[in-house]
Amino acid sequence: RATLTPLGSWAVWVKLEQICVAAQSPAGNIEQSAAAMLHGCARLTPGPARAEYQAWLAARPVGHAVSELLHAARGEDALLRGLAFEALRVVGAPAEREVRGALREPALRPYALLWLAEHDGVDPDDAQDVLTAEESTWLWVDTAAAIADHGEADLLARHLDSAVRTTVPRLLDEVRAVGHPRTVQVLVALAAAHPDPALAKAVRRAAFQVHTGGV
Repeated sequence: RATLTPLGSWAVWVKLEQICVAAQSPAGNIEQSAAAMLHGCARLTPGPARAEYQAWLAARPVGHAVSELLHAARGEDALLRGLAFEALRVVGAPAEREVRGALREPALRPYALLWLAEHDGVDPDDAQDVLTAEESTWLWVDTAAAIADHGEADLLARHLDSAVRTTVPRLLDEVRAVGHPRTVQVLVALAAAHPDPALAKAVRRAAFQVHTGGV
């Protein structure tokens, strides 16, 4: 008669727990691709979204899951990029090697730096300090792109106001300088969303200058 060693019993228990977690996916994203799963979690609050990430991750090998999440993060949808790294926070240490590899990719570097800082124990409120000014600005534009695509106008206006630490012209100079591929669309959306006519005009002018290659 076959018997299990204590280690074998533990391994079976872990697998059963994974199966149970995978079965507890109220949003039904278990069999979806990473991109589809992240889309499905976009409207969830952090707690339910984390439960979905855990269920999705439990249903597939961790290496494959990490690669698929990073592949989704490389797409054009900035919201999925942010959500992919939220899911990678659930993975934890097994994702570290591939996240470090993402430092070489400009679109992923700010997210990877924040992930690694938090993984090393830095308080999330202080993690932004690991970014250069250019990386912070790139992330700000990427976040604005996510809001423009999926959020509401008032949220986009608040996002602009939150970045104005000195002057609007200086902010717009920094935004133009980082070369984010969505810069024009973001600036146009910001101009349309902001209730201040003078500020909106300055943002539209900046969008035109980026579009035409002007200074």
